Amino acid sequence: MQTMRANIFCGVNDIRIEEVPRPRAGVGEAVIKITLTTICGTDLHILRGEYPVKPGLIIGHEPVGIISELGPGVTGYEIGDRVVVGAITPCGQCRGCLSGHLSQCGHGDGYDAIGGWRFGNTINGSQAEYLLVPYAQANLTKIPDGVSDSQVVLLADIASTGFSGAESGGVKIGDAVVVFAQGPIGLCATAGARLMGAAFVIGIDGDDHRLEMSRQMGADIALDYRSQDVVAEVKRLTGGGADVAIEALGTQQTFESALRCLRPGGTLSSLGVYSGKLSVPDDAFAAGLGDHRIITTLCPGGKERMRRLIEIVRTGRVDLTPLLTHSFSLDNIGEAYDLFGSRSDRVLKVAIRP
Repeated sequence: MQTMRANIFCGVNDIRIEEVPRPRAGVGEAVIKITLTTICGTDLHILRGEYPVKPGLIIGHEPVGIISELGPGVTGYEIGDRVVVGAITPCGQCRGCLSGHLSQCGHGDGYDAIGGWRFGNTINGSQAEYLLVPYAQANLTKIPDGVSDSQVVLLADIASTGFSGAESGGVKIGDAVVVFAQGPIGLCATAGARLMGAAFVIGIDGDDHRLEMSRQMGADIALDYRSQDVVAEVKRLTGGGADVAIEALGTQQTFESALRCLRPGGTLSSLGVYSGKLSVPDDAFAAGLGDHRIITTLCPGGKERMRRLIEIVRTGRVDLTPLLTHSFSLDNIGEAYDLFGSRSDRVLKVAIRP
C-alpha cells in the first residue's frame, strides 16, 4: 500500500504528522500531489476545539497541486496538469448548485457541514502530500503557464471570501466602503472593494503592520480603533456614512460598529464567523426603519469561480503574494501553527510546502 505524510487532527491542541494511506481516485474523482497549501484561521478554530471535526481527519482546505491520478468520467485534464481547487467543492447537481448557490452545495452525503465546505471538515484536507478531490470535473481549475503557485493559492479560500464581501455587498462605482478587520480576509475584502469600483475605501484594525498592509492592498485611509472613534471618523470622512460596510472578523463589536457606520439605505456585508449570541442594537439598526440590508456570504467555490479569480491575478489586477509572509515544510507544521496562532513576527498567512 502506498502511503503519504499528512497533518492529522488527533484532538484539541493535538495535531501530528503521520504516515497514512495515499488516496486513490474513484469515479468522478482526482488525486493531486500538493505543491503548496496554507494554514487558515478556521484550522486554528479546529485545533483549539472551537469548531468540531472528527479525530483522525487531515485538515487544511487551500490546495494547489499537480494531478497525479484521474478517476473514470473526468475529462479535459491530464496527469501532470497544475491545478488549484477551491475550499468549497460544489457537486453541480444538487438543489443548491442548480439554484446558483454553489457555496451551499449539499453534496447529498448527509454530513452536517457548513455548505459546500468539506476539505478538512468532513473529508480529508490539503495539509498532506496528496489530496482526493471530489466532483473533480466541477472543481479542478488549470493554472496557466507563467502564473506561480504562490500567486493563486490564496484564491482557494481567503481571496474568494474577501472579494465576495464586496460582491455580495453590491459595491458600485463611486461607493464609499469601510472594511472592519484587516486580517487576511479583510485585506482581500479591501482589495475586492477597489476591484468592484469603490472610490473611497477605509480599512480598520488595531495592528500597525495590518494597517500598513491595508493601504498596500487598496485602502485610501487606514484607521486605528485603538486611538480614535472609528465610527465617528468614518461618518465624517464619508459625509454621513459608508455605502457598504464589510465585517471580516466575527465579533459583536465589529458587527455593531459596521452597522453604525452605514448611511441610510447602506449594506452590511458580513464575512465573519460568529459564536455565541449576536445582537442587533435597535438604534444602530434605526429601529428597522433605515432601509439597511444585512447579507452574509460563504466562500464561493467551483472551477469557474477559480478561473475568474486566476484571470484577475494573471492580468495583474491584484497581487496576493505579499500576504504570504512565512513558509514552512509539512514536517514543521506544528511550528507554523504556533507562529500563526500567536500572530507574531508580522505574520499574515503561512505557506506549507510538502
